[in-house]
Parts: sequence; structure tokens; C-alpha cells
Amino acid sequence: MNAEVTASGTAAPAGTDAAARAASGGEHRGAWQATHVFYAANPRPLLLQCVRPLVRELDADGLLANWFFINYWLEGPHVRLRVRPSSPEAEPEVRRRTEEAIDTFLAERPALYEVDTGFLNEFYNALFDIEFPDAERSPYTDDEGRMNLRPNNSRHAMPYDPEYAKYGGPAGIELAEWHFRYSSELVLDAFRTKNLHLRTVLLGTSAQLMMVMAACFLPDEEDLADFLDDYYHFWHKAFPGTGFIGDKEYENNYAATAPSLSRMFGAIRSALAAGEDEKLPDFLAGWAAHCRELRDRVRELAADGALVFGFDKGAREKRITDPDGALKVLLSPYMHMTNNRLHVTIRDEAYLSHVLHRVLREDGPGGAT
Repeated sequence: MNAEVTASGTAAPAGTDAAARAASGGEHRGAWQATHVFYAANPRPLLLQCVRPLVRELDADGLLANWFFINYWLEGPHVRLRVRPSSPEAEPEVRRRTEEAIDTFLAERPALYEVDTGFLNEFYNALFDIEFPDAERSPYTDDEGRMNLRPNNSRHAMPYDPEYAKYGGPAGIELAEWHFRYSSELVLDAFRTKNLHLRTVLLGTSAQLMMVMAACFLPDEEDLADFLDDYYHFWHKAFPGTGFIGDKEYENNYAATAPSLSRMFGAIRSALAAGEDEKLPDFLAGWAAHCRELRDRVRELAADGALVFGFDKGAREKRITDPDGALKVLLSPYMHMTNNRLHVTIRDEAYLSHVLHRVLREDGPGGAT
């Protein structure tokens, strides 16, 4: 893997100040609008040629309070676009422009691959079997108990259902939505300026973003190493018996990737610890500043008792008031969703966390803390 990926002067994502103001609360914003765009191809063209110009125009016209996207697989591969109008009065116009932009793109550049047969269909059904218990399957299954597939090149207005249990309740969701906008715009800038269609560049970019976020949240070397190991084992346990998360192949690839990753990880952690962000590539320096602000906001919310996490699908709740504990809980979903936006597979994400843990452990004391 080419671990020496650098940026070509990528500026801070557009609209970041507006997103920060929106996240502070208090203004009269519209309701979130969620549109799922089923597109059985790499989402990069959809994001760059449709979503990016749409949200920039909405922002320029004063119609946008916030936005973000994720990639998902349920009922077929799709992009989930979430847009929050600047006011209730702006909602109809935002909806109209969103639908018009998506319809125009799908007519001009439709995805040609279908997933109703073959490997991908089997893969998505395997994910479905793992992630959805029997009681939750019926809305998404056909008469044979297999996952429904929505039509390719179609859009659907859907409810926006924030994951309050995962992100710490209403205050945690408000913060996550602010962060998700920055993450989304950072990824769009990376798609535009970097050769992310090359696997080595994609994984190198993902590794660097993971390093910066994890090191900003967990500057202690032991804590950081433990987190990366736990993160790998989480994905390993999430797909038991599938062979989806490797062991032997990870070990076989480790020797080839470890030296360059070790040098890069050490340089990043040293720069962050010394407050010398200017030594980082531009896109990482901006990401580091954002991650520090995100870290500080998490700590403040925890100290104020504002983060309430739900476990076992609402069976019980837990209020986390320890700032360091809250950081460890939220780092995993924050980091995963940035990789999701990059279109990095869970398999590759698990591999990167495994390698980063190994290089950190094997380098031993002496790195930046």
C-alpha cells in the first residue's frame, strides 16, 4: 500500500462555519429531509456531479442549514442523502431541487449493474442475516425470506431516523450531524482532488484520516493501541464464521505495509503532539483541527451530563459523564462513518486497524504521546 499519499492543497470544506453555527442551535431550522438514491455503481460520480453541486447551490442561496451523506446496502446499494433546510419555509424548494437534481443525474448517467443475482446479492443477504434479527426482518423481505431490492437508479423520500442510542441522545446527535457535514465535505474534496479510484491511494488516505482522528481523541499511546485492537476485534466478531474479516491474510500482508505505515503514524503523532499541524498535508491539518474541536465538544457534553447512550435497542440507557469514556465510545462510530463515506469496505477498515495496532505496539515506547 502506498502510505505516502499527500493532498494537493485541499482547503477546509465549504460551509464549515455555517455548519458550526447551525450546530450551536437556537435558530429556526427546517426538518431534515432524507432521500435514498439506489445506484448500483461506485457512488463517486453521483456525489461529485449531483450531490456536491446541489448542496453548494442550496448553501449559496441561503436554503441549507446542514447536510451529510452515508453509503448503505439495505435493499440494495445506495447513497443516503440527508439535507436540512434553513427554515420551514425553505422545505418545499429544497425538496424540489433535490429531486430535480437526482432525477437529472440518473437520466444522464444511470448505473448499469444490477444486483438481483450473483455475488453482490449473496453478499448483501449475508449482511442482512447477520444484522437483522428475525423480528426486524419482515419489512425488508420477500416471500422467500430474502432481502427485497429496490429498483436500480431510483430515489425514495424516506424518514430520517437519527441513531440517538449510538451517538448519545439529542445533544450527541446534534454534534454528530455537525461533524458529519465536515466529514462529508472532506470526502467530496478528496474524491475531487485525489486518485481514490486506486486502491493504494484509497487505503492510504483512509489510514491517515484514521490515524489523525484516533490520535486526537486518544493521545496516550497505550490507550490508542488498545482502541485499535478492540476496533479490529469488534469487526471480527461482527461477522463470525463468514471469512469476511481475515486473520492469515492480514498477517501475510503486514510485513509489506508495516514499515511505511509505521513511519507515517510516527510522523503524524509527533506533529499532533507538538502542535505542529503545518508539518501535515493540508487536508490532514484541517482534519486535525476539526477532530480536536469535535473532541472538546464531546468532553463538554459528557461533563455536563448531556450524553445518554442506549444499549440493547433501548432496553436500558447509560449516561456517560466521564469525558474520556465518552471519547472512547464515540470514536468508533465517528471513524467508521468517515470510512463509509470514502467507500472503504469494512474488511479493509478492519485490516487497517489491525496493521495500525501492530505497528504501534511493535514500535514500542518512544513515539509521540
